[in-house]
Amino acid sequence: MKVGIIGCGAIANIITTSIVSEESNIDIAYFFDKDIERAENIASLAGGVAVLDFEDMLKDVDLVLECASPDSVKHFAPIVLERGIDMIVMSIGAFMDTDFYTDVLKIAKDNNAKIHLPSGAVVGLDGIKAVAKFGLKEVSLVTRKSPKSLGKDIDTEEILFEGKASDAVKEFPLNINVAATISMACNRDIDVKIIVDPKVDRNVHEITARGDFGEFKTITMNYPCAANPKTSMLAALSAIRLLKSFNETISVGM
Repeated sequence: MKVGIIGCGAIANIITTSIVSEESNIDIAYFFDKDIERAENIASLAGGVAVLDFEDMLKDVDLVLECASPDSVKHFAPIVLERGIDMIVMSIGAFMDTDFYTDVLKIAKDNNAKIHLPSGAVVGLDGIKAVAKFGLKEVSLVTRKSPKSLGKDIDTEEILFEGKASDAVKEFPLNINVAATISMACNRDIDVKIIVDPKVDRNVHEITARGDFGEFKTITMNYPCAANPKTSMLAALSAIRLLKSFNETISVGM
């Protein structure tokens, strides 16, 4: 499988380094970034090619992996999917725009292309998906992050946001993909609270789900990426796991 990457920052570096260090049939071959030097740096690591024109990679890839931003998803996803090329999208918040979601879903279906959304920085999505249409009544997310990861300079705990996921991703487009991921998993605009807490050094995500099935709660405490405190290592690891799953004969979980 030949892969092209959009966005050559911290997440792309982690994914590429992991894939090239193992023997597999995954070839991360093309790299695109508005900063060509960043693309060239990762390309040299992987023995790949940094492209100046994004569409140059579409002539020779089976899948495109987006690691850039929600705006990049909105710009590039229609182009990729119209070519019938599958995508892995890391900036899942883009799909909280319902008009964009409807448009891109039609493009993918019309061109027999698949959109893959990694589980990202949380655990428990398999359970949420399983009960989404079977009596799920309530889903909420409480995210607690350090001031550094949210670009804040404060020394006391503060609630930065309380509302729906669709509004959270607009206000924090690079910090709260988790809310969008959970919303996509259960097909509803979940309740979200974002807290900045100087006492924590990890990104903490607490999910609560209640319904006819009962109740479950998951707590994920992720260390942020050293190169980018706005995201967590688990987000990159989930994409690596997804890439490798395409080659597996037996798949565990959903």
